[in-house]
Amino acid sequence: MTQTLVEKAGEQFAQSVREASRVTSAVADAVTDGVGAAKRAAKQGGDAAEEFVQDTTRRIERNPIATVAVTLVVGFGAGILTGMCMRRR
Repeated sequence: MTQTLVEKAGEQFAQSVREASRVTSAVADAVTDGVGAAKRAAKQGGDAAEEFVQDTTRRIERNPIATVAVTLVVGFGAGILTGMCMRRR
């Protein structure tokens, strides 16, 4: 009887170790997949930002006067809004 009890306990322990190994592998795979997804997202974001900068540079080179005018209007607008917000306090 004691031999059977010890054997059952050993089998249960071995099963628990196998399950823990499977869970550890699954978690490691999930982490690896998450890191890969984050790297891809960062690369895509960097590529999009670089493309935006290049597109903006081309637009400024094509229409420098319009760019200066729009920048001036946006700056004045931001200044007016900031001034209005400061007065309300």
